[in-house]
Amino acid sequence: MTVEEMIKAYQAINPDCDGQMEAWQFGAMPDELAQLVLAGQKTATASAYDEYLIHDEALPSSDESPYSVILNSKDEPVCIIKTSKVTVLPFKEVSADHAYKEGEGDRSLTYWRQVHWDLFSQWLAADGLTFTEDSLVVCEEFEVVYRP
Repeated sequence: MTVEEMIKAYQAINPDCDGQMEAWQFGAMPDELAQLVLAGQKTATASAYDEYLIHDEALPSSDESPYSVILNSKDEPVCIIKTSKVTVLPFKEVSADHAYKEGEGDRSLTYWRQVHWDLFSQWLAADGLTFTEDSLVVCEEFEVVYRP
């Protein structure tokens, strides 16, 4: 199934969806994280705010175009999610509740902070930026609305 076919299949059961969706993979481990989404364990994600600025991308939204197609590492569609909540806050203020919803590792805030600190620091350093405890993070919550 292609991305376009998945969008059309979803529109057939949800005609209110306009079909405007971004298709993307989760950061460092797209296959593993997509499987956590399908299993219902991963219902949230986080991104470094500065990445949106650097790449001139719109922030995720629960209002405008809240749907996304999740891809695996081969750019094949896995499911469609609908964003329900987006919060932008400093890294140091990300909650244990959000870390748990991300569903990764042991689901603890300690695990989440270490993994995301390493990733965000690496990605921003590649763009000449420094990631700090005060750097903004985009925290997104979502639900799976379609799986083939």
